[in-house]
Amino acid sequence: MTTATGGVRAHARIVARDDGRGGTSLPVLDGDGPLALRRTRGSGAEARVMLVGAMSGPLGGDHFTVEADVESGARLKIGSAAATIALPGQGKSEARYDVRLSVADGGELHWLPEQLISARGSDLHVTTHVDVGAAGRLVLREEQVLGRVGEDPGRLGSRIRVRVAGRLVLDQELACGPGAPGGWDGPAGLGGCRAVGQLVVVRPEFDVNPVAARVLGENAAVLPLAGPAVLVSAVAADALRLRRLLDEALDALA
Repeated sequence: MTTATGGVRAHARIVARDDGRGGTSLPVLDGDGPLALRRTRGSGAEARVMLVGAMSGPLGGDHFTVEADVESGARLKIGSAAATIALPGQGKSEARYDVRLSVADGGELHWLPEQLISARGSDLHVTTHVDVGAAGRLVLREEQVLGRVGEDPGRLGSRIRVRVAGRLVLDQELACGPGAPGGWDGPAGLGGCRAVGQLVVVRPEFDVNPVAARVLGENAAVLPLAGPAVLVSAVAADALRLRRLLDEALDALA
């Protein structure tokens, strides 16, 4: 971790590898500052890692980076111990949170952090870049909550890019809060909801049995992507209802 005038720079890296005995080893499990990593008890061949926030943040000017590489035959699930809260810092510059995920052929990754809460006065931009091999498997969940209870949100920008076998299947951007393009909270945007989430599922079998587009209730939709992948987008009044929607969508894809 480094601390500069502009804020904290922190980096975490995980490498998951087939241990040759029916399990998954973690030859690299390294985090610093606010990005502490803990291995928890896994299930079967799957290794599990918890991202533990050791400090407040990200604050204005901070730059956090998390990288995870899942090699062939390895299975990894990554979660977080608590929600991440974007807070205003002493400076006026934006905070950045970069996530870079790679899944090789025959690897499997579940990226399931808790919600990101955009507190009033904060300014955060999140980027998630994912590369999945042709025979790789992915479940990625992102949830954003706009403001704490009774609070207006800060400015939040989010971009997700997913490639499968080198082919771009998703490039999606979201901007909310003060300074975001007009209409983000209107009928064509979030419609007054304060929680928004995305679920990306990549499975090789979707090439043979593609998933049909459909609406789930009033606030969620399943959209097949240009490859063996599916995007679920959902909005809700709060974080609890959003999680239920995304969990139901994932169960429906099983």
